[in-house]
Amino acid sequence: MFSGIIERTGTVVGIRSEQENKHFTLRADFCRELKIDQSIAHNGVCLTVVDIADDTYTVTAMRETLIKSNLGALREGDLVNLERSMKPDALLDGHIVQGHVDQTALCTDVEEAGGSWYFTFRYDEKGDNVTVEKGSVAVNGVSLTVCDSQPGQFRVAIIPYTFEHTNFCRIRPGTAVNLEFDIVGKYIARLMKNYLK
Repeated sequence: MFSGIIERTGTVVGIRSEQENKHFTLRADFCRELKIDQSIAHNGVCLTVVDIADDTYTVTAMRETLIKSNLGALREGDLVNLERSMKPDALLDGHIVQGHVDQTALCTDVEEAGGSWYFTFRYDEKGDNVTVEKGSVAVNGVSLTVCDSQPGQFRVAIIPYTFEHTNFCRIRPGTAVNLEFDIVGKYIARLMKNYLK
């Protein structure tokens, strides 16, 4: 389980394909603290550390993950948002993020707002994926509050700290991002759908 509070970004330094899997090697300054089998969220996708070497580590994504997330489009040099899993005694500063991406979305607009920014994202409406005003959503693993919710579209506000310390600094109109919708909202939507049958 994660909180959506990004610890740091890592840089993709190697990508190797093996059948339908992709092995991603990243450079991050916390590598010496990692261990094999540890879970780390990469742009919001929970992946397992399979190898560590000096200041790099490697994770593997299978075809299902590559299809449902933006990881399949990663290239060497890309910045990836990283968060290690929560400890049981940690404060939940963001919201409950499982590391299970629901789908991708496209950035459709970036608007400067007096030193901060508004980012608008459009996604394919399907299943139980919805946003609500003042509700939570994880974008590339970042826990954010929805400030404008429309069918298949929402807007979030990004402060300078988040812009500078995550890969939001590289998101432009047309950029694909990973979305994980609020788990509580998904359960309520599913229950209501079953109730109204």
